[in-house]
Amino acid sequence: TKKILKTLKKHHAKAIFFVTKDYIMSSPGLVKKMKKEGHLVGNHTYHHVQLNKLNETKAREEILKTNNLIYETTGVYPLYLRPPFGAWKKNLELCVEMLPVFWTIDTLDWKVKNTEKIVRTVKEQIEDGAIILMHDEYDTSVEAALQVVNELKNQGYELVTVDQLILP
Repeated sequence: TKKILKTLKKHHAKAIFFVTKDYIMSSPGLVKKMKKEGHLVGNHTYHHVQLNKLNETKAREEILKTNNLIYETTGVYPLYLRPPFGAWKKNLELCVEMLPVFWTIDTLDWKVKNTEKIVRTVKEQIEDGAIILMHDEYDTSVEAALQVVNELKNQGYELVTVDQLILP
């Protein structure tokens, strides 16, 4: 994540980082840095659970506990949630007053663990308004993210936070 933040800063680019309880607890300074540098910090649930498999009370708890941790860490209450596995419960956004964020490009970086394939996936699918799903826990993904940021900026794309894409 540090490398990704450095590259984003170099290119005056922004992103949203969706975090779980474990990430916040293990790297609070990094989460604060994301916010300080103008990135959004979004919710990825407390335990990285499949929300559509939980009852409404448990699903809300997963989201709200993470929101509180994000607020305690950054001073900002998150508005965006990326549901793990893309699994969403119908009308859950009404109960938690958040917007679910889904991606238009799934690099499958967690699965392929191949920098060239990840970059190629983005290059083949990129278009204005794309939301790219990537993770920062694998070296191949981080290297791909660095290359993608450089490549997209060189092509004239502006990398922005998701709120600029989905809100009018």
